[in-house]
Amino acid sequence: MSKKRIVLGIESSCDETSVSLVREKSEFEQEILSNIVNSQIKIHAKTGGVIPEIAARSHSTVIDGLIKKALSAANIKLNEVDAVAATAGPGLLGGLIVGVVAAKTLASVLNKPFIAVNHLEGHALSAKLEHQIAYPYLLLLVSGGHTEFTIINKFNNYNRIGTTLDDALGEAFDKTARVLGLKYPGGPEIEKYALTGDENKFIFPRPIIDQKNCHFSFSGLKTAVAQTVAASKNKNSQFKNDIAASFQKTVCDILLKKTQFAIKEFQKQHPNKKTTIVVAGGVAANQKIKKVFFDIGNEFDCNIFFPSHYLCTDNAAMIAYAGLERLKKNKINNLNFKPRPRWPLDKNAVFLKGKRINV
Repeated sequence: MSKKRIVLGIESSCDETSVSLVREKSEFEQEILSNIVNSQIKIHAKTGGVIPEIAARSHSTVIDGLIKKALSAANIKLNEVDAVAATAGPGLLGGLIVGVVAAKTLASVLNKPFIAVNHLEGHALSAKLEHQIAYPYLLLLVSGGHTEFTIINKFNNYNRIGTTLDDALGEAFDKTARVLGLKYPGGPEIEKYALTGDENKFIFPRPIIDQKNCHFSFSGLKTAVAQTVAASKNKNSQFKNDIAASFQKTVCDILLKKTQFAIKEFQKQHPNKKTTIVVAGGVAANQKIKKVFFDIGNEFDCNIFFPSHYLCTDNAAMIAYAGLERLKKNKINNLNFKPRPRWPLDKNAVFLKGKRINV
């Protein structure tokens, strides 16, 4: 191989601004040279959720400094970069614009390729930064904005087989934490409070769990939790622990059942392949959910992979890596590429939020 290519990646789709440099080591290996993340948690904790305009302003304030820090941490000069990749969707438009404009500017000045990366593709490939995972595999993406099953047939060939019909799972975690008066983001708080709670104290609904498909619905669960909290006269710490534990158990029950349907669909499409499942996205950091999937792996003879915690949450390393894979295949973009707030990973996927699914 000649020069080992280096891609600078930028992530700014929601409330993390991140810049990373990833270099190829061989045809099937790569290394993260740097991965700098600026979190906006303290900013959005005041309002209990992300305010798009404030998020975009924060991205624009720190992006230049993060690029310099990432280059310095990687000990790489800007002119050594072979391409510049940025999350171009889906996400909050203001944030996307900040990252895409920064990437286009660098690519133009350096006269190097610009690569528009789908944020979901970054998550889909994130585990491959640390593990040798052969195609095809089944992806469960669980984050603040997305919850879906997608079969990753090979690079740039994706088939979504299930999605949420309303709230994303990360959103349900955040809203449950909010009604309990817990801090933002809600996922880690729910997990922490659940440790000393009785997971059988409250029986919450598990919407569409018995429908024989791979779709999710979390709106009814979220509403049931809110109503239970509102009706309680004694919202002491044990009450909060029990709510958190019962909510988390309900989520795990839903994921367990729906994953069984997803495994059957994967095996139908790839009958001669052992099922490999990658669980990615911010919610994948939850230890209870990890245990559920390792149990699934043992029961159904599946390979199970999780990215490390820092690769579960939004980060630029996965964007740089996706950009590197695209660069290898000469899948680059013109500088007139426009950010896409809605951009399904499977180009044939139908938008299903708010839709009824016939069994």
